[in-house]
Amino acid sequence: MNETLKIGNLELKSRLIVGSGKYPDFKTTREATLASGSEMITVAVRRVNITNPNEENLMDYFKDTSVKLLPNSAGCKLADEAVTLFRLTREATGITTVKLECIGDYEKTLYPDVIETLKATEILANEGFTVFAYTNDDPIMAKRLENAGASAVMPLASPIGSGLGIQNRHNIVFIKEAIKVPVIVDAGVGCASDTAIAMELGADAVLTNTAIAQAKNPVMMAEAMKHAVIAGRMSYLAGRIPKKPYASASSPLNGLPNL
Repeated sequence: MNETLKIGNLELKSRLIVGSGKYPDFKTTREATLASGSEMITVAVRRVNITNPNEENLMDYFKDTSVKLLPNSAGCKLADEAVTLFRLTREATGITTVKLECIGDYEKTLYPDVIETLKATEILANEGFTVFAYTNDDPIMAKRLENAGASAVMPLASPIGSGLGIQNRHNIVFIKEAIKVPVIVDAGVGCASDTAIAMELGADAVLTNTAIAQAKNPVMMAEAMKHAVIAGRMSYLAGRIPKKPYASASSPLNGLPNL
């Protein structure tokens, strides 16, 4: 397929975005990312070095590739924290496309604080940032984030790192129907089939980290995710048959002579 995904001023061929956390080292991060075919890797600025050139820097492992870095605000709870972090990141790296996370519950669920997320989205969008807004699977909040200036809305499939897959498929469809900006399913993917399902539901892209980084073979899982995204997207575009309560013969008997 030659279609591309447009988010703000970005144009991506791959509809898979990967994370950089939980890998044993930057070398494995690079190998898995390249195997995934992804053109974008999200980086927790508070946890992974991309700003200090005097220490091992993730950016060094990707400077000879076309992979773009997507800084995220993991570790931030409040809008002001996230906004300050991204302003500093922009000053240090020049990057203005960011993944916004304001987490409300760091003890158990890692669920987002959607009120703080909404506040930060409006501020950042007004300052010229391209905002990927991580949120819950609520179509009403998705619409509010779009209205606040989000360039993409990222509803969770299930809790971060849980591997539970999409727990509410209907809401992903509702969100897709409610907004015009891209919908990127984020958090909770456990295996390649979860990714394919997200794409078959109509998601524009998928972001996954733990499912690849903590797989027994991260590079192989990354490649599996690559193919799953492509297959899921093609299946969605092809159009599935309607579900029926009863059987329907593959070879109808209508018009055949009686024996």
